[in-house]
Amino acid sequence: MLLVVIGVICVALFLVYSSRKPHNYPPGPPWLPIVGSLPYLQSFSKRVGQPQHIVLQEMCKHWNTDVLGLKVGEQLLIAVCKYPLIKKMLDNEIYNARPNNFFGKLRTIGSGPGITCAEGKLWLEQKRFIVRHLHDIGLGKEIMEEKIRDEIEEIAYAIDEQNGEIEIGRHVQLAVINLIWFLVAGTRIKKDDVQFVRLLELLEQRSKAFDMAGGKLSHFPWLRFIAPQAVGYNLIKGLNVELKEFLMESIEDHQRSWVEGNESDLMYSFITQMKSEEGLSSNFTKDQLLMVCLDLFVAGAHSTSSTLDYAFLMMLLHDDIQMKVQAVLDSNFPKDHKFTYPDWRKIPYIQAVLLEVQRYCSVIPIASRRVYKDVVLEGYKIPKDTTVLLNLQSVLMDKSIWGDPEVFRPDRFLDDDRVTTHDEFVPFSTGRRRCLGEPFARTCLFIFFVEILRKYSIVPVKNKPLPTATPSPGIISLPQRYTAQFMRRS
Repeated sequence: MLLVVIGVICVALFLVYSSRKPHNYPPGPPWLPIVGSLPYLQSFSKRVGQPQHIVLQEMCKHWNTDVLGLKVGEQLLIAVCKYPLIKKMLDNEIYNARPNNFFGKLRTIGSGPGITCAEGKLWLEQKRFIVRHLHDIGLGKEIMEEKIRDEIEEIAYAIDEQNGEIEIGRHVQLAVINLIWFLVAGTRIKKDDVQFVRLLELLEQRSKAFDMAGGKLSHFPWLRFIAPQAVGYNLIKGLNVELKEFLMESIEDHQRSWVEGNESDLMYSFITQMKSEEGLSSNFTKDQLLMVCLDLFVAGAHSTSSTLDYAFLMMLLHDDIQMKVQAVLDSNFPKDHKFTYPDWRKIPYIQAVLLEVQRYCSVIPIASRRVYKDVVLEGYKIPKDTTVLLNLQSVLMDKSIWGDPEVFRPDRFLDDDRVTTHDEFVPFSTGRRRCLGEPFARTCLFIFFVEILRKYSIVPVKNKPLPTATPSPGIISLPQRYTAQFMRRS
């Protein structure tokens, strides 16, 4: 009997403790035992019927706060939706740690942190190494632009082969992954290669699995023991094994063929560094190389290719802007001109169009961080290891900044025919952890866009409704699959 009483008291104390907020925690919905504020999040999601970044905005308005305090499961969360505060946080290293939860660990396929999950000195060391060697290999140089043009020729061949009616997003993704593979492994994979097809399937399935499992496994990791299939745990684990095998095969081939002085791709450069630090306590390990490769692939497979996909979709939906883009290209360059990234300076309107695509169709709506020590923010106490959700999309769609953010209007980035910058333009985030792949993304976006628009006009497929710009639901904001007619321009 005594044991039962003690058990009941312990359970009661746990329930009370789990629903009590820390002293001076930011305002937000009440916390219920075990689930925290999850029921309120779900209730707002149903009421608003919009993606997570809109839900968080509405909750900030409801509780009249710029810092929203939440708890889901055992995880403390804060959400911030205002630019000045987001910039202040991203400029402060206290907020630049990566979320430390089970879902983050599940993303990995090795024991190394890679570059996405690295922190502090490790992150700085790995970032400097990767940026330096990607530049040495060809990023930002003529050889990279030649590789981009080769991929564009492949896309043009596919368009013509299908009489112009094509799902361009799929082909753009193939091209971007191949460019990353060139930088990472020094080769190009043929589009009909069995391994390449499987890699694409793995990346697509993995993305869907993470969309399905992200919140559940992050906040309630114990669900993997109860319903591993239903919450996507088994699927993700299986995909991770296959992805690891695919990447490790190339890493081991590079290790066997490595010779001193060969740094023609990132794998060789990394292996050279591994050998130079052999016998020392080093962060340059095979597992770390594996995770760096995964991070580069996942980032490119979704962010760069999806932004390009959105760019062509916007031209389909805004034919007046498409015609102006083509008129600018026709009047400034001969038909046989080979575009390079610096050409954007001669055609500011087209650069403004691409900036507006990135603002209007932001692929990464929320940046997630973690505070690595107790900190006071706007007078509120934020405990160590609290996850921070920085609502970048709310900044890019803020009426007080952009006036009419719901309108696709490239002219907002022009001032007397010159491209104008906005501090609040944050599709690549800002601060010390600004996106590592930004130079790669900018180069790809510009050259792919101008080369395709110079060759083709994008029009609706006959007898089919126009596609929508509403993104697919998920952790990242990807365009819905669509088909368009690409007509050769005379």
